[in-house]
Amino acid sequence: MTDDRLPAHLEVGGLIRAAESEGGFGMVLSKGEHTAGTLMVICCSRDTPARAYERMPQLDGSRKWTLAKVQDPENPFDFSEYCQRRGNQDPDLWVLELELENAERLLGIDPPTG
Repeated sequence: MTDDRLPAHLEVGGLIRAAESEGGFGMVLSKGEHTAGTLMVICCSRDTPARAYERMPQLDGSRKWTLAKVQDPENPFDFSEYCQRRGNQDPDLWVLELELENAERLLGIDPPTG
């Protein structure tokens, strides 16, 4: 079986450029494996808590962006500890932050409501 996924470093670069082209900002917080690394994308904007998304394998073999963690405004350190812990658990993981209103659209998903 072949893996038709885009190499991680290209996907990361594309997401950063897409955010910047819409007036936002993107930054790599942690580099993972150059080609086959996995991604965690932190979406944030001024008016909403940060959200961390990871692409999770599905039963049908596809990989879907899944909301892994939402920042609690009353305990923001819990969110950063979670992101750091995930990076320590998976040395192949890229951690990317996108600061843009409704940054989820760059992942092809709808932002959470409420």
